[in-house]
Amino acid sequence: MTVRELLRGLPVFAGDLPAFDPSAAPDDPIALFTAWFEEAVAAGVSEPHAMAVATADEAGAPSARVVILKDLTPEGWWFATTTTSRKGRELAADPQAALLFHWREQGRQVRVGGVAELATPGLCAADFRSRPPASRAAGLHGRQSDPLADPAEMDRAFDESRARVEADPSLVPDDWGLYVVRPVEVEFWQGSPDRRHVRLRYRREESRGTWERGLLWP
Repeated sequence: MTVRELLRGLPVFAGDLPAFDPSAAPDDPIALFTAWFEEAVAAGVSEPHAMAVATADEAGAPSARVVILKDLTPEGWWFATTTTSRKGRELAADPQAALLFHWREQGRQVRVGGVAELATPGLCAADFRSRPPASRAAGLHGRQSDPLADPAEMDRAFDESRARVEADPSLVPDDWGLYVVRPVEVEFWQGSPDRRHVRLRYRREESRGTWERGLLWP
């Protein structure tokens, strides 16, 4: 069996999907996202807080990775990483970013486009200190995205970082970054087995302007 044949045999939208009436959607996309997120949690969606973050380098070449949503506020969607990582360096050069949530069990996707803003040093430090000890140890290396010649080197770095965290629980690395993506466009995508998918897009020209919304062809 070829890969194409294997792919063609896989089911799509196999379960019961929730209904979505875009005419009843709220005026603010963050309110709709909150409702969808709560529904995903209640439905037992696996890791509903996982999201893809896409950035681009100075030449415009894109890259994407999955991270965990740290918070959702009226300002936008929050995530954390080191400012020296690839995504941190790319955001410093071009703060435009895109987020994608995929809740497979519900046939839902949410796309967010906007500008990523680095939080204040105090908020960055508070976020780092709130992480579990193992996560804080991993965040102390300061070498994310660098080439790794020997896995044993990573083991040594983890052991050293763990010892530093245990010795000083208030320790915060200088390169820890907490980012908020302030949205300018948010799209809600509800899949349908008959392919009559529903796409509702919110857009605003100014970061603090009012939202306009409309349907898109699937």
